Amino acid sequence: MSNQSSPPRPHWLRAKAPAGENYEDVLRLVESRKLHTVCQSANCPNIGECWRERTATFMILGGICTRNCRFCAVDHGAPSAVDEDEPRRVAEAVAHLNLKHAVITSVTRDDLPDGGAYIFARTIELVREATPKCTVEVLIPDFQGSEEALATVLASAPDVLNHNVETVERLYPLIRPQAIYFRSVDLIRAVRRLSPGTRTKSGLMVGVGETTEELIAVFSDLRDADCNFLTVGQYLAPSSHHAPIERYCTPEEFDDLKARALAMGFAHVESAPLVRSSYHAAQSM
Repeated sequence: MSNQSSPPRPHWLRAKAPAGENYEDVLRLVESRKLHTVCQSANCPNIGECWRERTATFMILGGICTRNCRFCAVDHGAPSAVDEDEPRRVAEAVAHLNLKHAVITSVTRDDLPDGGAYIFARTIELVREATPKCTVEVLIPDFQGSEEALATVLASAPDVLNHNVETVERLYPLIRPQAIYFRSVDLIRAVRRLSPGTRTKSGLMVGVGETTEELIAVFSDLRDADCNFLTVGQYLAPSSHHAPIERYCTPEEFDDLKARALAMGFAHVESAPLVRSSYHAAQSM
């Protein structure tokens, strides 16, 4: 990975600025209920589009991550105590937005014995109580490989269990130094064993120094783990302190990756420059 500055951003990576009545309503909702969203914490480029459509990805277990991945904008450090009331407030927000498909993620909480699995499970349960027709997708951390923690989440029967591999195996020491590539792949595999009916999903970014061959190898590993859904998007460095962007992939390259992934057996693939984990998530249901 080079230390050079990022190349100029191409025209196809321009997102609309956040604005509008729906955007303001979602912002008020998040602030009034003291909630976190990955839309804000991760500087998602799609926040304007998604909030205008009254969708948001809620981030539970606080706003401080115990890991320090070199691609991520979420704050890291020593997190605060678990907020036991947070699941109720998330459920209220989902009901207020009348979501048909709710996506719930979290910071990584390596400081907790279960990695926060109980709070995930409780949030799923309360969302179901508040909005019975809403499908629920959870984007979980790796729980340090704990199948017990994973089983706790699966016991609440999420419709989709998402865990992102983020990048290719070779780049893990540089991009995800506190994670292990095959631990992430094996988590997807474990879902199929523990809960055969749960749909699984994973995602990764491009432009951090990987090759196309390495990306296809990741697709193969995920399909070998029976992963159903896949997202692929362009990495955008949050700051000069994060990993640099090595290159911008063209829309045509993303189309090619989508075609290859579908040919390998993924049921649904979102592959485009501005795609993120929860982008158009409801369309896979």
